[in-house]
Amino acid sequence: MSEKEPEIGFDGKWYAHPPMRNALISGVIAGVAFALAHLQLVANRIEIGMYIAAIAIGGYHWAREGIEELLKERKIGIDVLMIAATAGSIWLGLWDEAAFLVFLYGAAEGLEEYTYARTRASIRKLLDLAPKEAVVIREGREVTLPAEALQVGDVFIVKPGESIATDGIIMKGKSSVNEAAVTGESIPVEKGEGMRVFAATLNQQGTLEIETTAAFKDNTLSKLIHLVEQAQEQKGKTQAFIERFGRRYTPLVLFTSLLLLVLPYLLDLPPGPWAIRAVVLLVAAAPCALIMSMPVAIAAGIGQAGKNGVLIKGGVSLENLGKIRALAFDKTGTLTVGKPVVTDVLALDGDEDALLIMAASVEKLSEHPLAHAVTGEAENQGLALQPASDFQAVAGHGARAVIAGQEVFVGNHAMFDVGRGELPTGQIENLRGQGKTVILVGTGNKILGVIAIRDQVRPRAGAVVRNLRRMGIHVIMLTGDNRRTAEALAADLGIDDVRADLKPEDKIRNIEQLEEEYSAVAMVGDGINDAPALARASVGMAMGAAGTDAAIEAADTALMGDDLSKVVYALNLGKLARRVSLQNIFFSLAVLTVLIPTALLGIMTVTVAVFVHEASELLAVANGLRTGGAVRCLDDK
Repeated sequence: MSEKEPEIGFDGKWYAHPPMRNALISGVIAGVAFALAHLQLVANRIEIGMYIAAIAIGGYHWAREGIEELLKERKIGIDVLMIAATAGSIWLGLWDEAAFLVFLYGAAEGLEEYTYARTRASIRKLLDLAPKEAVVIREGREVTLPAEALQVGDVFIVKPGESIATDGIIMKGKSSVNEAAVTGESIPVEKGEGMRVFAATLNQQGTLEIETTAAFKDNTLSKLIHLVEQAQEQKGKTQAFIERFGRRYTPLVLFTSLLLLVLPYLLDLPPGPWAIRAVVLLVAAAPCALIMSMPVAIAAGIGQAGKNGVLIKGGVSLENLGKIRALAFDKTGTLTVGKPVVTDVLALDGDEDALLIMAASVEKLSEHPLAHAVTGEAENQGLALQPASDFQAVAGHGARAVIAGQEVFVGNHAMFDVGRGELPTGQIENLRGQGKTVILVGTGNKILGVIAIRDQVRPRAGAVVRNLRRMGIHVIMLTGDNRRTAEALAADLGIDDVRADLKPEDKIRNIEQLEEEYSAVAMVGDGINDAPALARASVGMAMGAAGTDAAIEAADTALMGDDLSKVVYALNLGKLARRVSLQNIFFSLAVLTVLIPTALLGIMTVTVAVFVHEASELLAVANGLRTGGAVRCLDDK
């Protein structure tokens, strides 16, 4: 079977797919001819004429492919076996068997190609979610242009309820945006000025002015669709093995059938029964079910994953997902959001608001991430900050500034001229034991209080770890952060194996050690900082890869959004694909084990061989389609 692009205009209807349509027309003609002949309503020559028409219509597509493969690539494929079986049936005068062989094989081939084309067409239909036009601001005026005409740097307007035409950065406005088309996450994301947005995502509330960062053909959605289509064409190890087997096995079957035709003349036996055996063997021994089920399974699985915001880069990656026995998480930006927030404010005089105002008034002049956490907390509480002057950042220690004529210090112990005994040591150690960063606030010789800051844990991270452990997967944390902070977070999430203070080369070494112990190891990271470890792991999974070429390049699997539950989804999909593959291989070989001996012994007729062969092929294809069905994502319990 040759893998093709869906036909232009293909809309998922069977009658719009020529191989499927022609096979069904062929079946109708053959069925009518069979009925009319047995009711003695038509002459023999008319019956044969109808069978010839059925054979020509039903066999046009697959017979042409088989001949082209034989002439251009010098390969004897399954299509050639079916052509030989059809010709043999005609030679024996079995016109009805020949017609029904063509119909059933054509229907199975058509169903496979139809399923493949429909899967790819459904992926391409995602482009329909993007609007065809955009309202662009040109020389102060609003101009409506085709979305394809948008250029990098153009500013376009998106009103509530409209989809975003292409990737960009919000220049003006705030809104919640549903990014399900790209990331697969149904919960809208709050967006504001300076934040990125993607093509085909839905603006739900405020009006946005967006500066274009990618032309329509280069936006995230277009790249996602292109990458999914490429991935569907990449073969897994099992599929590649099966196809190599088929290339050697198929000529052997044809040679054996020819031998059965010649044998009676060499042994002075009646040729008729042996000719029938030769034709039956051609039908019965063709490994269609074995070879055809895998491309469908891969196309269906990768296509379904793509629509759920998980990009799996080929059949090998899909198979490897099903073998994973250990999974390593990066910490910052993966298990955590990568955005520190204030968790505790401890004022020694009890006035926490005054302490937070004092610290934020100093930190508002700093660019440090921890400073942003302090000012963000004050803003969230609606606190009015005080004017600060003479600001000075002290590298590695903190910052100082003058507020209401008094010098205020925010930072670590080195910023203050006090002894350890004057610090609330017990409370500080307790906060640090929880994996929090503690900063002190006060004057030069007096501590007024402490503020604790910690990176936010991603939603449902704990549930993801529990699910992975229930699946029998060993969970590890690999982080460059300090051990104390890493172990505190790991304890909250239920991760027992923590490896901290790691440089990028240390992460690679740990992945190699884990592969020696567990054989197949996945690594989940942000796709850029963790690129070496992602590339080294059996399966590298990049988090939040939407719009990030580097993340997609580094990983075997890219989670387009930041939803950690998609890790569980991807692993379950891989396990299902692996289970389906093994089932199809066992089933197909079992069928061949029965059919070949019965064909050689002359027990089976052509009609029975055709029916059993094509029924087994359809069952294998139907089983392969299960990889495109519903897969359990996450159990929150």
